[in-house]
Amino acid sequence: MIFGLSAFAADSTMYKKRKAWVIGGNVVAYSATMTGLYSLWYKDHPLTSFHFFNDNAEWNQMDKVGHVYSCYYEGVLGIKMMKWAGYNHRTSSIVGGAYGFFIQTGVEVLDGFSEAWGASTGDLLANALGSGLVIGQSLAWDEQRIWMKYSYSPSRYASIRPDLLGTNAIERVFKDYNGQTYWLSVNPHAFAPESAWPRWLNISIGYGVNGLLGGMDNIFEDQNGQVFDYSGAFHRGREWYISPDIDLSRIRTDSKALKVAFTLLNSLKFPMPTLGYGPQGEWSFYPIKF
Repeated sequence: MIFGLSAFAADSTMYKKRKAWVIGGNVVAYSATMTGLYSLWYKDHPLTSFHFFNDNAEWNQMDKVGHVYSCYYEGVLGIKMMKWAGYNHRTSSIVGGAYGFFIQTGVEVLDGFSEAWGASTGDLLANALGSGLVIGQSLAWDEQRIWMKYSYSPSRYASIRPDLLGTNAIERVFKDYNGQTYWLSVNPHAFAPESAWPRWLNISIGYGVNGLLGGMDNIFEDQNGQVFDYSGAFHRGREWYISPDIDLSRIRTDSKALKVAFTLLNSLKFPMPTLGYGPQGEWSFYPIKF
């Protein structure tokens, strides 16, 4: 066999093996994840007919933005995995980019059959938006020019209601919405490659909340039945930010390990000087904001 055909046959065999690994690995991982979630989270609650629960007004929609972010970044990784397995651009973009939607929708199904919860139309829409953002960019440009990113800085509110907002630092990263910021990080160089704008420098718009001790209000009851009312103590509101950012995916390297590391780290907003607009119309400047 001539060299060219031999190399083609070798590549074909390699990609067949990779596809088998991707398909088999995802089936096993998805089944294990859903089974584990059911055992740890749902099995102690009664099952009911599938139903919806309207939580769209809670937490100033920070939980919904979290769904958008999760589905977006799971889609980023899904596309890379599909490309590694040898799938074409369109298939990698659509199927890989929808990974987050498939995963999160499975959780919504479990919620929908649980008496303690219910499927959320807002969550489903947020999941679709996250997947749509990554799929649309991949199909249009074969890259991500607008990244979703996350940052966290401890807030003072978790210590007031640790049962809901987290009892330790790790829990608070996921539960305390007051300390979270979600960003849309835009790369101007990608839209104007002939400009002098640095290829690694982004401009980011961030969204956060402040003063939230509960989903709808700041009145709650502890385990002993004592009622706490912080309605007048903290102003519940939204916060907006603008800040420069670093797009690690634009840093050139021949190291495959560094490329993987940069992709993973690019899910986080790089700490930078930031201008903020608060819930009562006040402006703030942060020399460094996480």
